[in-house]
Formats: sequence, structure tokens, C-alpha cells
Amino acid sequence: MAFAKRIVLFLLVNILVLATISIVMAVFNVQPYLTQNGIHYTNLMIFCLIWGFTGAFISLALSRMMAKWMMGVKLIAPDTQEENTRWLVNTVHSLARRAGLSTMPQVGWYESPEVNAFATGPSKNRSLVAVSTGILNRMDRNQLEGVLAHEITHISNGDMVTLTLIQGVVNAFVMFFARIIAFAIAQNVREDMRYMVRFAVTIVLDILLGILGSMVVAYFSRIREYRADAGGARLAGREKMVGALQSLMSTTQLIDTQHASMASMKISGGGGFWALLATHPPLEDRIQRLKSGMAL
Repeated sequence: MAFAKRIVLFLLVNILVLATISIVMAVFNVQPYLTQNGIHYTNLMIFCLIWGFTGAFISLALSRMMAKWMMGVKLIAPDTQEENTRWLVNTVHSLARRAGLSTMPQVGWYESPEVNAFATGPSKNRSLVAVSTGILNRMDRNQLEGVLAHEITHISNGDMVTLTLIQGVVNAFVMFFARIIAFAIAQNVREDMRYMVRFAVTIVLDILLGILGSMVVAYFSRIREYRADAGGARLAGREKMVGALQSLMSTTQLIDTQHASMASMKISGGGGFWALLATHPPLEDRIQRLKSGMAL
């Protein structure tokens, strides 16, 4: 479901962390890859690998806290006695045990008309599953169980850690090429301006190349999405998983009709360039795969 939401949050935080690291390194002149003869490429790659993975893992460590803060998630006490929240907690914990998790995820909800749910957290033992009021109002319990099974599968598959490792590699290449290009551009200006030009161009390229690198992360996210659908079907049953996706598709189509300008923001992605940034495959394709028994 809204694995896209946590991925988008993760990518945004990652780009900001990457830019911050670059600014701090430049301010303190920590550039061990620069010599009198130019760039030492081996040192540059080591530098980029270290800080690229540092940026990715900082983003991962902050993922649960950032999701709570940015979306206003209200946690549900595990011993709640209110009927609906009790069902929600019991269902999440039951699915988590079925998926082999030893530590139960935190469960929460947030105020929003959107039909969404998401799971996030830096590890299987420090995870969060949250649902919107919109999904609680629009889906029946069978459909909602399919959604929750899908999100629990993301946790049990370790998808955030996997994508963090991929993001670390992407970060390293982004930083590597940004600094090579910035150095080359700075060589074509006056010597007294080179440091500032190299600094400015590096930051801009870290952001722009970071966005392009997000396409790689989005590609792997789409693959993990198919796996989460298959895992959700195993945990909750294929009918519940298909029903959840069909319900989501009907809601998405309704949004398309009323707010066509927002089409590119759907978790199922758009066409052309937007398809490369989509963290989810088309809903129709996901439903067809489940119905035909296809799984990755």
C-alpha cells in the first residue's frame, strides 16, 4: 500500500542528509581526495563509499521518528480496550507472529482522508505500522487485513534495510560523479573563485544526481512491492489481498477523475518519466499477478 510513502520520506531525508554532509565537509575543508595534481580517484571513491552509506543509514535510523513527526501518527496502546483499535492491534500482532517476527511492531493511526497505510522503521525489531482514518472508513476488515499483511511482509522481508544498502551504493556514485564534474567546472574559472564554484556545483549536483539516483531505488522498490503482495496473500489469503488492491484502485481512479493534476503523485505511478520514479507498479498489474499466482 503506502510503502511508497515511507520510501518517499526515506529518499527525501537521504538527499537532505547527503547535501548536509557535503556542506559540512566543505566548510571544514575535509577533502582528502584533492592533491596538488588534482583528484586522487581511489581516495575519492573510498570517501564517497564511507559518506554515501553513512547518509543512507542515518536516513534509515530516522525513518520511524520522521514518519511519526511528519504525518502526526498517534500510537495505539497494546492493551487498548476500544473495539476498533483493539482489532487493529490484534490483527497486526497476529500477522507479525505469522510472519515470524519476534518483536511486535508499534501500531498507530493518523488523520487523513487518503486511503493509505504504511510500515517503517530501521529494523524488524523497531518497526511501526500506521493506517489513515481514510482507509479505516473506506475498507472493510477483510480488505484492511490484506493491507496490513502487505505492510507486515515489508517488515519481515527487511525491505527498508535492503533499499538502504542500495541507496548507499547510489549515494557513493552520486557523490563520486558530483565531485568530478564540479572539479572540472571549477578549473575553468579564476583561481580565487574555484573553491566557491566547486562548493556550489557540488551541492547542486548532489541534489540533482540524487534525484536521478532515486530512479534506481524506485526500480528495486517496485520489485519488492510484488514480493510484499505475494507475502500478504500468504499471510492473509489471496482473496483479501486482491480485495485490498481492488479497493485501493477504485479509490485511486476516483482521485484521478476529480484531481487529474495529482495523477503523477499516485503510488502506482504515472507514464513516461514519472514511471521511472514510481515506487509501486501499476495496480492492475499487481492484481493480475496475484490472480494468476505469479510471485517473485
